Amino acid sequence: MAQKRRHLGEILYAKGVVDKENLVKAIKKGKESNKRLGEMLISMGLANEDQVFEALAKQFGMEYVDLDKANIPENAKQLVPEELIKKHRILPLGKENGYLKLVIKDPLDLDLLDLLRFRLNAELQCCLASPTKVDNYINTRIDEVRNSIDATAAELVAAGKTLQAEIRRAEMSGEEDDGPVIRLVNLIIDEAVRTRASDIHIEPMADRVRVRYRIDGVCIERDNIPKSMQAPVLARIKIMSGMDIGERRLPQDGRIKRLIDTQDIDFRVSALPAYHGESIVLRILRPESVNIGIQAIGFEQDNYEEFTKIIRRPNGIFLVTGPTGSGKTTTLYSALQELNRPDKKIITAEDPVEYNIKGINQCQVRTDIGLTFEKILRSMLRQAPNIILIGEIRDGIVADIAIQAALTGHLVFSTLHTNDAPSAITRLIDMGVKPFLVASSIQAIMAQRLVRVLCKECKAIDTSPDPHFLRLLSITPEDMKKHPIYKGVGCPRCSGTGFKGRIAIFEMMELNSQIRDMAFSRASTSDLRKAARAGGMRTLLDDGRVKVFRGVTTPEEISRVTQAEGLVMD
Repeated sequence: MAQKRRHLGEILYAKGVVDKENLVKAIKKGKESNKRLGEMLISMGLANEDQVFEALAKQFGMEYVDLDKANIPENAKQLVPEELIKKHRILPLGKENGYLKLVIKDPLDLDLLDLLRFRLNAELQCCLASPTKVDNYINTRIDEVRNSIDATAAELVAAGKTLQAEIRRAEMSGEEDDGPVIRLVNLIIDEAVRTRASDIHIEPMADRVRVRYRIDGVCIERDNIPKSMQAPVLARIKIMSGMDIGERRLPQDGRIKRLIDTQDIDFRVSALPAYHGESIVLRILRPESVNIGIQAIGFEQDNYEEFTKIIRRPNGIFLVTGPTGSGKTTTLYSALQELNRPDKKIITAEDPVEYNIKGINQCQVRTDIGLTFEKILRSMLRQAPNIILIGEIRDGIVADIAIQAALTGHLVFSTLHTNDAPSAITRLIDMGVKPFLVASSIQAIMAQRLVRVLCKECKAIDTSPDPHFLRLLSITPEDMKKHPIYKGVGCPRCSGTGFKGRIAIFEMMELNSQIRDMAFSRASTSDLRKAARAGGMRTLLDDGRVKVFRGVTTPEEISRVTQAEGLVMD
């Protein structure tokens, strides 16, 4: 049977700190003012902080540390990121027998202890000390670590090269000291989020480890980590994402949840064995990405009205097509947010579930246990949903189930990997779906791409735009007289790129009777495209040209994302 913990008042009374009469008074006043006994004794002047916290340490079987006399090693402060020390007012004392020795303020704050174990990836040996002395120590001495390692790191920080400084610190730390590596990885992740990156790429090379951020769809090399630090850095990321650090031969997936600037950010992590070591990519999943609203995605007014009309139909299939990273998921999630009402039941089948949406039943595909798209979809239909989202139509079996769902009164959203909207019809038929089912079930197909938006702070009229890109977008000199072409000059706000943020361009093809007849008769993609354009469809290039005329982006950017030279210019 566990020994009963002694009462704090009993310990202080036995040590002669407080007499019985004053102890009773303190207990009574503490109950009246809803304060803990130790806090009450200090406020009444019956005990000091050292006496109370020494007694608390005895009560909880912990070590008490007098910071006035303690000899704390200089490298101890490197064991815990400075942000955690300052935020939670904790103090690392060193490592002993595999445990991280740590001064905390409240032995009953179990949530904080769980958080620290997770963030620091260490078993903790907790101690108590006077909170006032802890605060004084943090405020006066915690920054000394920056000056005690090397002047080179300080010079790099002064030059604005914080990541290089952190790499320098981590490189100089001993093998037993994990703190600098933890801080380096945290800095890489935090910096990527603050620079609006969508992905972090950690790529081992023959002589270095390359760090790149993907910002506005373009990979930018941030820095290089020494080859000697490859193993600890990769191991740290794998630990944070819940991967097996001993497995280096097979691909692994994981997730990280991290609080950055008061916002909870999710990271989807992928580790892929490569020739020089495991390549790791962290996909940054921002909650606000799916809450921007449909119109803010980039719809022109006519496409917006058509889109909102289609997604409110009671049944049929609405497909969004485009390559990986073209914003298909964001568009579909925005549509679901618009339709998410108490009178609608919405179920999704995704691989993986990237964003959690309140009020929607989201199912994660797990092929390792046989939970495939096909199984989820068959079970999903027995749940009587109004709206279904299928993360991606990958084969004919999933396509057939989606079509059957649409034909039996469900509204189905899904994605498909094709270059444009008309080719989605031929792609489904190539998968083995019968043409008459394609023709009768699909309501509309929308292709999209993401283009970089010109920085509002530094964009200027381009007096000599490249004639090659003007030809690709069919922009004439007469057009330029009515609509000046803009370019990005580059400024500190956009990190000198001339672009800040992205917006989508669209190609919306609603199936009319003519296109349905052509789908039924297996018409070619080029014939379908001609019919769609004759029916009023604006192509990706056309929509891009509208945004160029509005000064949102550049002809080069539209040509880049649409691969204009490879598109048929009907």
